Amino acid sequence: MREYKRGEFVNILISNDDGVHAPGIEALYEALLPLGKVTVVAPDRNLSGASSALTLSNPLRLQHHKNGFYSVNGTPTDCVHLAINQLLEVPPDIVVAGVNHGANLGDDTFYSGTVAAAAEGRHLGLPAVAMSLTSRQEDNMPTAAKVARRVVEHIMQHPIPSDQILNVNVPDIAYDEIQGFEVTRLGRRHKAEMMQKQKDPWGRDIYWYGTLGKELDAGAGTDFFAINNNRVSITPLHIDMTAYNSLETVGNWVEKIEV
Repeated sequence: MREYKRGEFVNILISNDDGVHAPGIEALYEALLPLGKVTVVAPDRNLSGASSALTLSNPLRLQHHKNGFYSVNGTPTDCVHLAINQLLEVPPDIVVAGVNHGANLGDDTFYSGTVAAAAEGRHLGLPAVAMSLTSRQEDNMPTAAKVARRVVEHIMQHPIPSDQILNVNVPDIAYDEIQGFEVTRLGRRHKAEMMQKQKDPWGRDIYWYGTLGKELDAGAGTDFFAINNNRVSITPLHIDMTAYNSLETVGNWVEKIEV
């Protein structure tokens, strides 16, 4: 991505996993609109937790809404892929996913459709950011939207490496209460609560996922720590998940396997 001069026209693609009608995506659109041409392509329903799933068994359909947004009957990854490869005549300069209604901290990133939408943008060769507000309430959504604009403005001047995305989490407070921005690493949670078994009205078994696990690794330097101290957490994430520090160790016993 080339560096941009202040005021230069930029093409921005927005997606999310909360769905095209979510307040977070509307707030993000309004915040980024002054920076250039903004196109919104998002799932037609809430698909939180979809991760990087693709829709392979059904055709995708694109719907254009009165407010100019587009929706797709597919996953966040589908939305970004379809937008870049079929909808947009000019490729976007950056992909921004969010604003997610809820945190994407630590282990959350493995399941997040918001992070996956950003990752798909990076897979297709574009800078990408995942934006999340650490609350399911909407009161401080303007804070997250304002942070998103600040981050995108800086990325335009300071491109991120081609194999990375930025995962940004914003504390659930007013903007003037934010104590700063911090580069962080992913923390970790305890295991999630066990699935809950219940009965439907016809007496059949149904199952619900339990709540997220509590913080396990949340010390200084982690995304959890930054949020708990009212700071914006910005975590660079690798798309390449190879565990390079294990290649030699695993290789020592793999080479002994007989064919």
